[in-house]
Amino acid sequence: MNRATRASALAATTVLATTGALLTCTSAAGAATATATCTSPVFKRQFYANTTFSGTPKKTDCDSKIDQNWGTGAPATGLPSNYFSVRWTVTRDFGSGGPFSIPVETRDGLRVYLDGTRKVDIWKNVSTTQTKTVNITIPSGTHTLRFDFVNWTGAANVKADYLPRTSATVDTVKPLVPTGTSLTYDSSYQAKFSWTANKEMDLAGYRVYRRLQGTSYGTKPLATTTSTSYTDTTLPKNGAVYYYEVRAYDKAGNESAGTADKSVTTVDRTAPAAPTGIEDSWKPDYSDKVNLSWNGNTEADLAGYNVYRSTTGRPVALTAANRLNGDTPLAYSWYQEPLPQTGDTYYYVITAVDTHGNESAASGTAEFYTRDKTGPVDTAYNAKAVEDERGVTLTWDKSEVNSDDFVGYVVIRYDKPRTESGRTPVLVGEHIQGTSFTEAAPPPGTTHYYSVVAVDDSGNGGTPSVEMPVAVAGNSTPPPPVTGTTATAKENGVALSWDASDDPGLDHYRILRGTLVDGEWVYKPLIDGWTLKPKEFTDTHYLDRMAADGEQFRYSVIAVDQYGNQLTVETGAPVQDVTELDLRPDADAGPAMGDNPVGNLHGDVTGRVAWWLSSDTGANGSKVTGFNVYRWNPSTHVFDKVDTQARGDVAGWDYYDAALPKGTTTYYRVTATLADGTETDARETAIASVD
Repeated sequence: MNRATRASALAATTVLATTGALLTCTSAAGAATATATCTSPVFKRQFYANTTFSGTPKKTDCDSKIDQNWGTGAPATGLPSNYFSVRWTVTRDFGSGGPFSIPVETRDGLRVYLDGTRKVDIWKNVSTTQTKTVNITIPSGTHTLRFDFVNWTGAANVKADYLPRTSATVDTVKPLVPTGTSLTYDSSYQAKFSWTANKEMDLAGYRVYRRLQGTSYGTKPLATTTSTSYTDTTLPKNGAVYYYEVRAYDKAGNESAGTADKSVTTVDRTAPAAPTGIEDSWKPDYSDKVNLSWNGNTEADLAGYNVYRSTTGRPVALTAANRLNGDTPLAYSWYQEPLPQTGDTYYYVITAVDTHGNESAASGTAEFYTRDKTGPVDTAYNAKAVEDERGVTLTWDKSEVNSDDFVGYVVIRYDKPRTESGRTPVLVGEHIQGTSFTEAAPPPGTTHYYSVVAVDDSGNGGTPSVEMPVAVAGNSTPPPPVTGTTATAKENGVALSWDASDDPGLDHYRILRGTLVDGEWVYKPLIDGWTLKPKEFTDTHYLDRMAADGEQFRYSVIAVDQYGNQLTVETGAPVQDVTELDLRPDADAGPAMGDNPVGNLHGDVTGRVAWWLSSDTGANGSKVTGFNVYRWNPSTHVFDKVDTQARGDVAGWDYYDAALPKGTTTYYRVTATLADGTETDARETAIASVD
């Protein structure tokens, strides 16, 4: 809105940069005149120094909105504060027209005209603002609205508008069909559909519809927009013709009829469907010939089929090197050829090709298997075999020629030479990629005959190496004593370390732990908890994890060779004495140890302490109702109570110590609480935690 002030009259031409009809206005103040050009829907506003709108206006300008409050002052320079009038005029295209409301607030008089016909009439001198809303129907097309305001005496103010009524129960007038449609198809294969904006004031937007040639437009639009164009990025690239139309719709839900069809012929970038049914040509056994057949495609522009073959597995690459039919597609849905007997698996796929050169995805895969009866050309030259402390070691020269399917060498030991029949082969080495191999412990006291053979991925053997006889004496001498053994007491056990043995036949180490029994040292090997056999160590250190309770031990680390030869403590294996750290609770610490119905109390490295009941009652005959768990605190020399549990209806109980310290020994005591309110003596267990 442009509010008139007491400044001098307009002296220049003003152009509002909006679209619509242009109104040329003349303003006069005394002898001065000016021209104002107002662009619809902006109002032309004229000021008169009388109440009859007669004579030449004192001022003419443009106003975007009727909303003035001049109070008791003059509306503009050169005008009186009483007995003046102001006229607003606008001419615009209302599109399809329809129901409108004209709300007004005025002091003093206001009349509203549509194409010269009075629609609102409030025409009297008043002291308070009068309000009124009048509903009218504006026909389609271009019409003129005029608002005449008069102030006789006193304060002056006016506010007015014209608004479309958008209720679906009131507005049943459809928008006009959009005009000015155009359709383009660009190099990115997108269709741009555009049109001229509708003039309806209650326009909500546009609905774009698309249909394939030969079909009808559906009820659901392709897109809804408030713009005057839409770019279709979903248009199929299949060479078909598609039609577009646009419909305008208003806020009441009324939709116009569709525009005249605009069509586009799309580029064909759509490949045929992948052929089906070739999987049924697969054979589960070995084949000498390929017979392929598949279901024929039904595309109207089908040119034929390509056949691809590969031996490198799935998926088959669709390359010219793999294509069997050259550049000309097959015109039929079958294919035959002899199958090369190379021991490979052959994979076949089919594609369909149309007349535009579009090729489908690959079909399913048909597999055919062939036999490989030819060994590799690789040969182990200059093979030799000797026995030493490591066992029997074979060496040979790398083959001068190689097969693609070579996977390695095998070493075979025979009990007789090649010249004798009935010999028994023993495979002693396989998957050998280098040029040497050692059999660590062949049976001693006899002559063995060795051969090295190259093998392909089908298990075919190449030409064997020369035969290598070896009279195996074996070895009965144990490795020398292990040196540098140390045994260090830790809070969670005894840490052992030793020097690595340089014995060529070394296989592993064994650790003996000795304890005093009736004044004599008794040695036993550390046992593997899974196999229940002596543990075999290949490192040179080990933590013998156990509760630190001050016990004395004597350790011996023994080297064991491939034949199992080893020293004993009695035959010279060195020993190392160690006394554990003593982290046991104080002797007088409570709860005291004694009679207790808790059975099988034990702990593990996870911090779990578990037990069950060996008796349902305490020593006094009172029934067990629960348990208390205590943990020894070496800092305070007190057993802290860490858990209390009700007995419940279970057969076993446990406690998880989330605060279990690492790398030390933690002692626990468990007591039972009885129905008579008393607590039994305790049982004790310990956990030597990992570092």
